[in-house]
Amino acid sequence: MVELAIRGNKILTPDGIRKAVVLLSNGLIVDVVDELPEAITCEVVDIQDSVLMPGVIDPHVHINEPGRTDWEGFDTATRAAISGGLTMLVDMPLNSSPVTTTAIAFDEKKAATIGKLHTNCGFWGGLVPGNANDIEALIDKGVLGFKAFLTHSGIDDFPNVTEADLRKAMPIIARYNLPLLVHCELSTNEKLETGDNKSYKNYLKSRPKEWEDNAIELMIQLCEEYNCRTHIVHLSSANSIKRIAKAKQKGLPLTVETAQHYLYFQAENIQDGQTQFKCAPPIREKGNNDQLWDALKDGIIDFVATDHSPAPPDLKLIQSGNFMKAWGGIASLQVALPVLWTAAKKRGFAVENVAQWLSEKPAYLVGQEHKKGELKKGYDADLIVWNPEKKIIVTEELLQHKHKMTPYFNEELYGVVEQTYLAGIKVFEDGQIIKVNAGKLIGW
Repeated sequence: MVELAIRGNKILTPDGIRKAVVLLSNGLIVDVVDELPEAITCEVVDIQDSVLMPGVIDPHVHINEPGRTDWEGFDTATRAAISGGLTMLVDMPLNSSPVTTTAIAFDEKKAATIGKLHTNCGFWGGLVPGNANDIEALIDKGVLGFKAFLTHSGIDDFPNVTEADLRKAMPIIARYNLPLLVHCELSTNEKLETGDNKSYKNYLKSRPKEWEDNAIELMIQLCEEYNCRTHIVHLSSANSIKRIAKAKQKGLPLTVETAQHYLYFQAENIQDGQTQFKCAPPIREKGNNDQLWDALKDGIIDFVATDHSPAPPDLKLIQSGNFMKAWGGIASLQVALPVLWTAAKKRGFAVENVAQWLSEKPAYLVGQEHKKGELKKGYDADLIVWNPEKKIIVTEELLQHKHKMTPYFNEELYGVVEQTYLAGIKVFEDGQIIKVNAGKLIGW
């Protein structure tokens, strides 16, 4: 029996945007039809000219709980998520304490979600030196894959791996056909920053493209050698695009994401001392970021994820403006959709492109491509209704994040999320969260 019908003039189906009716029951999409069946007696929601599409999936989020809940936490992160149309997050294994590198630590993180899960959430396990023997235990717990750093992560409890560590772990991960996500920067001992620590140009020079390019070259080599699904997170250096394209042409199991901030901002517009823009790898120049857009258009970059990495304001050192010592991370979870849509719209992209980059393609990385990411019969009814022509201004009052610090403040963005549905249940409407604790844990 159909429990809810959503009809409108702009339903984003696999065949494109069209007038249609989506029928929902028992948390699933029962069917997508041209007209409302006469026999339907359930509630009918008419969204008229707003867009209905699959919910946003963000596989790169730092929730920081347990242990650093004062940085964010499951309650505020998942409230921000459903307010922004994000129906699934995947939490990174660092920044929490303990870090998620053992089965015991995983159980602590899972327990921390109780009563605080307002959207669906999965977890990445952590790969650090010496924990290769923990990989299978974490897989048994349900992690969706593993995350590793090739440079210091910023958290001493989560040290970077070496090539030797990767060679121990990748055959195990490959056996289970799970992805290995890699922060690709191979740092050197050379002190590259000079002069004023408040200078953004100096910070940019301190993390050059070569760090990324050398790390990506290594990961492509290991990906081919072990046939291990390898995912490059937050690509910033456009110098690696050709190398990535060649690897994909060879059929290697390689995927790549970039982040909204690399597509929306340019280094030329970041003023000295504006540490709210600090992230790693850094936001680069316009010419570089234009090339990232081209790679996204061509499918060389698979999708876009926020790398939401909040911290208490004192760690961002806004008053001193010291780029070299400030915490590196950009808070952006709730505005993932409007930021990307605003930038994409200026470049002539369509709603269909944004849905592919934020919903369909991320579903493949997290192993949910047969359940989420598209409006298809039998898929989960995790849906959003949004208006691409309405605008918002990013203010403190708008954001549900624990800390209201973001480089997007006062930006005028296109794309207002009007409704969010989890398993066919409306959890957010017109700026208000109307149902909490509706999220589920998603495991492998």
